[in-house]
Amino acid sequence: MKGWMSRFKAVFALTVMALILSGCSGESFLSALQPSGEGASMLLDLMILSIVIMLFVFVIVMIIYVFVIFKFRQKKGQEDFVPKQVEGSRGLETLWTVIPIILLLILAVPTIQYTFALADMSPETTEEGQEKEQIWIDVTGKQYWWHFEYRDLDITTSQEVYIPTDRRVNLSMISDDVIHSFWVPSIQGKMDVNPTGNRNEMYLQASEEGVYWGKCAELCGPSHSLMDFKVVAVSPGEFEQWVEDMQSVTGEEEPESETATAGQQVFADNCMSCHAIGASQYKIGPNLTNFADREKLAGVFDFNEENLKEWISTKGEEMKPGNQMMSAGYDLNEEEIDQVAEYLMTLSPSDVTPESARNGVYEDSDLSGLFPEESSEDGEGESDSEENNSEGGEGSDDSDSDNSDSGSDESGDNNSEDSSNE
Repeated sequence: MKGWMSRFKAVFALTVMALILSGCSGESFLSALQPSGEGASMLLDLMILSIVIMLFVFVIVMIIYVFVIFKFRQKKGQEDFVPKQVEGSRGLETLWTVIPIILLLILAVPTIQYTFALADMSPETTEEGQEKEQIWIDVTGKQYWWHFEYRDLDITTSQEVYIPTDRRVNLSMISDDVIHSFWVPSIQGKMDVNPTGNRNEMYLQASEEGVYWGKCAELCGPSHSLMDFKVVAVSPGEFEQWVEDMQSVTGEEEPESETATAGQQVFADNCMSCHAIGASQYKIGPNLTNFADREKLAGVFDFNEENLKEWISTKGEEMKPGNQMMSAGYDLNEEEIDQVAEYLMTLSPSDVTPESARNGVYEDSDLSGLFPEESSEDGEGESDSEENNSEGGEGSDDSDSDNSDSGSDESGDNNSEDSSNE
């Protein structure tokens, strides 16, 4: 009796614990079960399919198990009864070999299809079959933060990456130190971020506006659990506006208050060797162009001046152990820390912020404004073609003149393109 009671207590305790834990709900912005993107939806479909298959196997096994227990249990008067010993059954062995193979194929086929679909980095196409211009972001993982450089857009950010909704954004990822893993559960699956020049590629595609929490999913050091970042998905029109605002930042804008102006000078004297403002070349520390628009400090802490001042004064030693700022050589007094903090809180170059992703305002755009060179070249080609068609019956002198003008225009456009690329 005592042994039975002990087992009952253990089972009861485990049952109560399971019920309590099942009531623990995760955050909606950090859940693979609430997909807001193409990749996350595929992964959820695979999870549901695998769970259905496992439940099917479990139910069948339990039915057979209960049936055997009741059908072949020992009955009264049969204490010495020995049932017929059957060794091997070709039919049963075939059955329980074929069924698992079929179940594995049911799971394997969509898994392979989705694997290739998620690895497809080819350009999207419009309804007319034309290829859309691709947006590429070079991602660098660091201990313990993330760096983002928008190719061909002359934009650099850190910790928060902005993307347009309903549009694929391609990522080319590499690490500056150890192996990291880039993961935005609500939008896409995980991808390793490796050092030594080994770049991995994936894409993000958000189906609705929002701020999505990203994590490093590979143990990378003492502050691995604090290596968070945000993906801010805004409408295409808002993204286009954000790009224009970020491109206009030079890092030389003067703050309005005297304290912030003094902080700008202190920042330039002590911090610019590691940090950058504007689309400057990648440096040791995070880019701070739109620092004041962030929702979290260092990825995880409440964004306010108190935490900012503590981070500057302690160099994040206890807030984010192992971070590289701990080795920074600056030594600021309390007044200088206040000045730098006020200056950093002025770095808000755009009205498009994480709040824009939550306000429900949708601004449509085909993002053609991000690729003016391609658009102008297409327009020029059409106008040249129309001009040639309309003047096709004129004399050879006019044709030569038109060709000469066209060549001159194309040359000018090429020079302009080269200059802008530089």
